[in-house]
Amino acid sequence: FQMLLPPTQSLQGAGGWSPLDSDHYQWLQVDLGSRKQVTAIATQGRYSSSDWTTRYRLLYSDTGRNWKPYHQDGNIWAFAGNSNTESVVRHDLQHAIVAQYLRIVPLDWSGEGRIGLRIEIYGCPYWADVINFDGQGVISYRFKMKKMKILKDVIALKFKTSESEGVILHGEGQQGDYITLELKKAKLVLQINLDIKPLFQDVPLVTSGSLLDDHHWHSVVIERYRRNVNFTLDRHTQHFRTNGEFDHLDLDYELSFGGMPYSGKPSTGNRKNFKGCMEGINYNGDNITDLARRKKLDTSSFRNLSFSCVESHTSPVFFNATSFLELPGRSDHEVASVSFQFRTWNPSGLLLFSPLADGTLEVGLSEGKVSVHINVTQKKNTRSGLHDGQWHDVRFLAKENFAMLTIDGDEASAVRTNTPIQIKTGDSYYFGGTLRLFHLQSPIQRSFQGCMQLIHVDDQLADLHAVEQGKLGSFENVSLDMCAIIDRCMPNHCEHGGRCTQTWDSFSCTCDGTGYSGATCHTSIYEQSCEAYKHLGKTSDTYWIDPDGSGPLGPFRVNCNMTEDMVWTTVMNNLPPQTSVTGSSRERRTVLQLNYSASMDQVSAITSSAEHCEQHVAYSCRMSRLLNTPEGTPYTWWIGKGSEKHFYWGGSGPGIQKCACGIERNCTDPKYYCNCDADQKQWREDSGLLVYKEHLPVNQVAVGDTNRPGSEAKLTVGPLRCQGDRNYWNAASFNTPSSYLHFSTFQGETSADISFYFKTSAPYGVFLENLGNTDFIRLELKSPTVVSFSFDVGNGPVELAVRSLAPLNDDQWHRVSAERNVKEAVLQLDQQYREVRPAPSQGHTRLELYSQLYVGGQKGFLGCIRSLKMNGVTLDLEERAKVTPGVKPGCSGHCTSYGMYCRNGGKCIEKYNGYSCDCTSTAYDGTFCTKDVGGFFEAGTLVKYNFMPENTAAVASKDTKGLSRNVAPEGNLTREDLAFSFSTSSAPSILVYISSRTQDYMAVVLRHNGTLQIRYNLGGLQEPFTIDVDQRNLANGQPHTVNITRVDRNIQLQVETGQIDPVLIEKYNTPGFVGCLSRVQFNGIAPLKAALRSRIAAPVSVQGKLVESNCGASPLTIPPMSAATDPWHLDSGRINRNSAIIGGVIAVVIFTILCTLVFLIRYMFRHKGTYHTNEAKGVESADNADAAIIGHDPNFSETIDESKKEWFI
Repeated sequence: FQMLLPPTQSLQGAGGWSPLDSDHYQWLQVDLGSRKQVTAIATQGRYSSSDWTTRYRLLYSDTGRNWKPYHQDGNIWAFAGNSNTESVVRHDLQHAIVAQYLRIVPLDWSGEGRIGLRIEIYGCPYWADVINFDGQGVISYRFKMKKMKILKDVIALKFKTSESEGVILHGEGQQGDYITLELKKAKLVLQINLDIKPLFQDVPLVTSGSLLDDHHWHSVVIERYRRNVNFTLDRHTQHFRTNGEFDHLDLDYELSFGGMPYSGKPSTGNRKNFKGCMEGINYNGDNITDLARRKKLDTSSFRNLSFSCVESHTSPVFFNATSFLELPGRSDHEVASVSFQFRTWNPSGLLLFSPLADGTLEVGLSEGKVSVHINVTQKKNTRSGLHDGQWHDVRFLAKENFAMLTIDGDEASAVRTNTPIQIKTGDSYYFGGTLRLFHLQSPIQRSFQGCMQLIHVDDQLADLHAVEQGKLGSFENVSLDMCAIIDRCMPNHCEHGGRCTQTWDSFSCTCDGTGYSGATCHTSIYEQSCEAYKHLGKTSDTYWIDPDGSGPLGPFRVNCNMTEDMVWTTVMNNLPPQTSVTGSSRERRTVLQLNYSASMDQVSAITSSAEHCEQHVAYSCRMSRLLNTPEGTPYTWWIGKGSEKHFYWGGSGPGIQKCACGIERNCTDPKYYCNCDADQKQWREDSGLLVYKEHLPVNQVAVGDTNRPGSEAKLTVGPLRCQGDRNYWNAASFNTPSSYLHFSTFQGETSADISFYFKTSAPYGVFLENLGNTDFIRLELKSPTVVSFSFDVGNGPVELAVRSLAPLNDDQWHRVSAERNVKEAVLQLDQQYREVRPAPSQGHTRLELYSQLYVGGQKGFLGCIRSLKMNGVTLDLEERAKVTPGVKPGCSGHCTSYGMYCRNGGKCIEKYNGYSCDCTSTAYDGTFCTKDVGGFFEAGTLVKYNFMPENTAAVASKDTKGLSRNVAPEGNLTREDLAFSFSTSSAPSILVYISSRTQDYMAVVLRHNGTLQIRYNLGGLQEPFTIDVDQRNLANGQPHTVNITRVDRNIQLQVETGQIDPVLIEKYNTPGFVGCLSRVQFNGIAPLKAALRSRIAAPVSVQGKLVESNCGASPLTIPPMSAATDPWHLDSGRINRNSAIIGGVIAVVIFTILCTLVFLIRYMFRHKGTYHTNEAKGVESADNADAAIIGHDPNFSETIDESKKEWFI
């Protein structure tokens, strides 16, 4: 219908409505004659004037009382009106309303004139059967059969009530099945039990709505098919599954509406019947209200069955932060009696104020408790938690020397004064606030936001209609006959189990313990996979992961094993290894159930994104057959993902009923394809890896041949191991400005999050965008340093921008994450730059998009985007890029961003999906070259590294020129870099000795007193340089680190064994070094690592027992020596060479963790051959360089012999 007002007030009429006073107390009320369904409203200004309404609210009612404001997007909606007198502004209601009376309340109007309005209302007729329930009567719907096994149910009805408790419908069966819909604390609760359980015990409750005792109509629809249920209340739908394994709802005799049946069992408890009105009751196609009207149903329990709704006589009052209601009272009386009901979400507020003859009376909320202040000094508190949105009854009585405060009629918990008091009443009572005259200092907040009803003063019910007409009392900013309370926590915008709390104007979410963060607990605080943790520089450990981010899957713990080139994710199960199985047969198999440390949905998220998955299974048997033959029925099978049976075993594949030995043709009995199928009395085993990831993990194993005498089996199912994360590396390269990928429309109405990585060398570009009619969402690079996030949900465009200090078009990976919800919008760049924009308190909240989602943007983007995730769903960029011109799957150049994680000289190696660290040329191991490689040396243990092959050594001994041409770079050194760590408790000893064929050498010595000494001889010196590094005793069992660097001596040093006097060596280094050495590296060579890693081919040998160890934790650093005390800071006049500066940067670092690994050099090999240099040789008094080192310190001892260029540890 189109509802027209009188011609002067309808659209295009020559006139309009314009009240005498233009203030916020004006309204225009429309009577539609009967209940109608209203779908739209249109407004226009007053004809030929400067009067129009720019903003207004719409209220509706069935009776002209108890008005309800129109809600949209969780708020009391304010409609945009007109900006002139002639244009028509029409609003189609987001949801239709049913009412007889409409009231339009102007909020803002023309600044040039006054309130002016012409309106038209659009809708259609509405009619429904109504039944009034008096709290005693029950309608019984009898089934055609005594017992009903119901597979599908559809129940629909509308109700309205002023009561917070009451059973709306109930049905039950003798086997324990039942269905109940009831009000509890003004919330709707649904229970459906298809299992065999006692009535109302251990059955989950599904709760919807709140504040349903507002005496307004609420619509309910329950749809059940088998165990799947849709529960809809006022357009908000919840989906859930019932407990148990049964699909049918077995009910006996009847389904009752309005309460419990009189034949109900005692276990049903003391439940109230429903008191209020219902209409349009429909059960599986039967119109219950129509059947009741035609007396086809049993309504005998009703005293007086009425088919019209009995309206409530209560008149609520709505207070905002600047309201008060003043009512008169008897003055100069010694009895004060006031009572009322209130409901609010705010923990504090003034409920009642009255000036007494000799003081004041205040009743207010403080931290959720009602408190009374009489003459300010005397105070009483009640129980807490009264700001829960429920109606609470307050009664205050003061007489005969005492005062009493009662809450919700509970006399037992009423609070009384401890000392006698006497009061004389004033002549007025202020509710919800006071005049500014009384705004003095007070322990109670001066305003109240909420609703009151049933206000009694001096035991008389206040006539609020007389107040509205100005005949009684006064008020300010009060809305009479309306309670505009909103439950902002229903539906709950706090996601993932976040706890919602609210005040009158807003709500907040507590995300503690959920694994999520943000204003609505939307964003996961964990990474999506082990692969993502690796690229944050994390090493092997146990981590929480969240594969779908903000999606429905919760976070869970996995073991992450970061190897040099792979990342493995491990999910454990609860089956003990070698689980014994007996007493099973083909007819009665033993089923072993496996439970994992994550749900099947969570595990599926891992397997679907992994590059490869595997699970080891082993079946040990003695006279227990496994599969028998490919043609026969298998004795044993396993069930994987999707509850599908599989008849292959580890080492085989789908469709092949064989074991690993059958594939490899090496079974014990060649007639069978499994070792166990030979049915032998000896223990056999069939084991291998299951690698078809679409079937994994193993959930059950059914064993069927262990019931014969002597037969036995033992089953082992290992953890699920998956490698890689295709979602994390899913990337596309946009090669032309016009290239883009398109996907289906992004669904993110009330909550949307977008995250991705990008890299580009272009100064600007659009990452993605999705458009609607007016709504849109866009992420773009606006300049080389600015990323912006813009959107419009109907309130006008909003743009957030973050600015980076460094250019973003540096061809390195950068991470962008954006989120928009009903509370705020957030943009974050590289986990470093962040902007937050609060959402407006009133306005649209739903993002309505219609076009396709464009990635790369129609405006163009040049570069790479990867790991694009929107609301927990990873978009498959690579698959779409394969069929899109101008876009290529994948993206190279990961080392530019992640190469920094390769430490200690490790080399970053590019891979298609990521990178790896090559630690070959370092003294370290592990994923990022950070794992120490060390060894424990017992007495007599020696590690020797030969720098020069045998043939080169032979040539060098004969021809000096040939040596200089053929030796490796280490043979002619102008720089040495030596680094190692050690710990020992014994001294003296040689830690490292580097020798040559001649008298040149370098040695690191631990002296008798535990001090560290460096010795160098480069030839041409009368005696070697000696550096006392530190006077502390370093043989204290603690780990220490040494770093030595020598630069530009401009000599040719061939690191090779020289001759050492064995007598002097024995004096200094007996019984030898006992302790630990690690991180040993000399000029790019790691001899100790080469000795401990058999896969590394190197000229290294070990004498004695060498045990690998990491030698403890990182030590503390000893400061390097200053130039003034540096013995390498020599006067060039003493040495006949120009570049005589040897820079010794020596850092001895003391570790905090005790390490027991020690290096021992037991003896050193003698040198054979000659050495030629361009420099004059000093130290002529010594036979060789090694003898010189010993001659300088008679305590130095070691045995060395060999005739090659070598390095000894």
